[in-house]
Amino acid sequence: MAQVVLSPRLQGDFDRIFDYLFEHVPETALERIETIIAALDVLEASPLIGRPVENGKRELVISTGASGYLALYRFVPELDTVFVLGVRSQRELGFGKTAP
Repeated sequence: MAQVVLSPRLQGDFDRIFDYLFEHVPETALERIETIIAALDVLEASPLIGRPVENGKRELVISTGASGYLALYRFVPELDTVFVLGVRSQRELGFGKTAP
């Protein structure tokens, strides 16, 4: 089982997503955030499940009903560790600044 390490910048990602959800669908905002966090658990058992993207990073597609999210991460096999670098809505463009 790989260890999953969350980047400190994820707090900002979750705050941004929660703020948007709370404004548009307040009744499900917390549940949606919890679903995203729970989906990251799959990386422990299947760190290569995400689709490959640039520079050795991968994206995990997280479905939450009609919309979805992407988690950007890097798996380092030598450490058996997944570093989650960012989370965004599939409708957002890019992840902003992430670790190399």
